[in-house]
Amino acid sequence: MPLVQIKGVSGYLSIAQKQEIIRKVTDAVVSVEGEGLRPVTWVLIEDVRSGEWGVGGKPVTSEDLRALSKT
Repeated sequence: MPLVQIKGVSGYLSIAQKQEIIRKVTDAVVSVEGEGLRPVTWVLIEDVRSGEWGVGGKPVTSEDLRALSKT
């Protein structure tokens, strides 16, 4: 039973984007492990509050991510 955990900054992705990630990650897992595992493949997206996530010693906010996605 595969379990994929994804953590991200809260407020950055919409529900629709999270649902698309769930579908695509599930497709990727079953493309390697076999279609029979689709019903038991879990994908969990966990939100971390904006500013409580850090990279390189700096806090990251949802606004920071939006700015990066536009470059």
